[in-house]
Amino acid sequence: MSLFAIFYMIFAYLLGSISSAILLSRLAGLPDPRSVGSGNPGATNVLRSGGKWLALLVLVLDILKGMLPVWAGYYLKLTHFELGMVALAACLGHCFPLYFGFKGGKGVATAFGAISPIAWGVAGSMLGTWLLVFLISGYSSLSAVITALLVPFYVYYFKPEFTFPVALVCCLLIYRHHENIQRLWRGQEDKMWSKFKRKP
Repeated sequence: MSLFAIFYMIFAYLLGSISSAILLSRLAGLPDPRSVGSGNPGATNVLRSGGKWLALLVLVLDILKGMLPVWAGYYLKLTHFELGMVALAACLGHCFPLYFGFKGGKGVATAFGAISPIAWGVAGSMLGTWLLVFLISGYSSLSAVITALLVPFYVYYFKPEFTFPVALVCCLLIYRHHENIQRLWRGQEDKMWSKFKRKP
């Protein structure tokens, strides 16, 4: 791995550490998303406190901070492995942000953004899997976990050279959802529909 790639990974981590959920909630005069609802600074929890439009903006920004450094890395001629490490660094920044006491989100949107530039087929497969599981179950967490389990196989089919680093990203996502997995097992996880019905 080149010295430039290492510094670029650090940049991706620092970019990923910018929590749009926390910053936009502050600008909107809302509670810190880490102190309300699920305590997760992500779009799903912002939906509870700030409504649909603020949550959508958080979602878009979280996707972009994963997508942009990986996309730019293609033009900077990084190797496949280095690009995968950049994607992992951006997700680590979101999950363990330097600027916010290393208490971040689950990393789903950022991981989607970071993995999407690999191939349109991978991006479509991820999105399709998440939507299918979500429409059947109503659980965003279950959709994320099942998608994370399947993404390495999608990547292996479309761009096998990225399989290992993408698998690391997916392991991170599953780890970050361990509490959700326990609640799903106990039947205590909230469905997304209930979040739409709650008023800020």
